[in-house]
Amino acid sequence: MTAFTGLEVRGLAKTYAGGVPALQGVDLRVPPGLYGLLGPNGAGKSTLMRTLATLQRPDAGSILLDGVDVLADPHHLRQRLGYLPQQIGAYPGVSARSLLERFAWLKGRTDARARRAEVDALLDQVNLADAAGRAVATYSGGMLRRFGIALALIGSPRLLVVDEPTAGLDPAERNRFHRVLADVAQGAVVLLSTHIVEDVQNLCARLAILAGGRVVAEGTPADLAAPLAGRLWECVVPHGAPLPAGALHLAAAPQGTRVVVHGERPGDAFAPRTPGLEDVYYLALAGAGLADQAEAA
Repeated sequence: MTAFTGLEVRGLAKTYAGGVPALQGVDLRVPPGLYGLLGPNGAGKSTLMRTLATLQRPDAGSILLDGVDVLADPHHLRQRLGYLPQQIGAYPGVSARSLLERFAWLKGRTDARARRAEVDALLDQVNLADAAGRAVATYSGGMLRRFGIALALIGSPRLLVVDEPTAGLDPAERNRFHRVLADVAQGAVVLLSTHIVEDVQNLCARLAILAGGRVVAEGTPADLAAPLAGRLWECVVPHGAPLPAGALHLAAAPQGTRVVVHGERPGDAFAPRTPGLEDVYYLALAGAGLADQAEAA
């Protein structure tokens, strides 16, 4: 039997001290390309990312990369892993080029000429060549995220794990970051963890929605949205007017509050709504009993 090409997660479970379950039997099958992991804060996304990066072991379950058992042979994955966590630290006074060269050396790039060539190419790819001599500690938020992806890309990883990569970035920086991820995904498995629906909608061919440490929906954006056709209705409720009960989600509008309802049409004021990934997300969380977390996210 031919091994699956990509990342497989089977029955992954993790409970922290005090009995708090972070992951509860997570199953994922991620082929090469961009794959989204969508969920509110506290859904277990960061726990899953840290576990996949071999920074912590699960209590149960298995992880396979191209058929190789990662938990039995973590070195196999670490040689092929790029990881961009939510927070990136930097040594004061150390330039981007110096840090990248040091990390490249730690990843086995011992030939100085080849190492410099790889670092130069990465700096160009993330548009930091002109700032390569500056201390990373002086970088803006967007520059720091781009530096982080350059760090993660050292060694041409087979698996790239990025955790909340665009949080706090302005639209131009987000678009630049998206282009880099799309380029990398041509030859790697890229797992994009975020609570920003638009990032997944724009980038990922497939996604999973994580809530309460469980996968509550999985598939393509189109396939997940299709069952909602003809079942969504929206209207704008004027400021000060009571909101209808059972709203799927709410959004601010200039004239009041935009209300989306799932099910039968509540009244003549409601117009049909074309379903999108945002609606799938809110409905999945509501089905998991986490509607309040969806609104907070």
